[in-house]
Amino acid sequence: MFNDAIKMTGNLKLVLTDENGNIKQEEEVKNLVVTVGKNFIASRMKDATATAMTHMEVGTSTQAAAVGDTALIAAVASSRVTLTSTTVTTNSVAYVASFPAGTGTGALTEAGIFNASSAGTMLCRTTFPVVNKAAGDSIAVTWVVTVS
Repeated sequence: MFNDAIKMTGNLKLVLTDENGNIKQEEEVKNLVVTVGKNFIASRMKDATATAMTHMEVGTSTQAAAVGDTALIAAVASSRVTLTSTTVTTNSVAYVASFPAGTGTGALTEAGIFNASSAGTMLCRTTFPVVNKAAGDSIAVTWVVTVS
């Protein structure tokens, strides 16, 4: 008998820098691949009708991520940005995004990956210790999703 369970895990790394490029804070946390994200992955195995993941968004909710989540709980207005790169390596996908000065400002505590510039399907959601992003600060995010 074969028992081959497939698992999806994720890891998010945030680097907050000031307007001069000095690192102010770094956070690394695990994330949750939500049910709609798993359904998205299964649909992509069949064909390419589901739009690929293209955006990342930040928010201010500290509510724990749950498998039934379909959006961020408290997205920051105008904080959804286009991914700067998506790289597949063996069984992992690395999604990279940058939140420049003036974008996603506030006491950030959650993030998600989406396949649209608004609404769309959310692949993953995570919460993290508060990252206080001032108007002149930038955040670089690398989010790796691994299938094992």
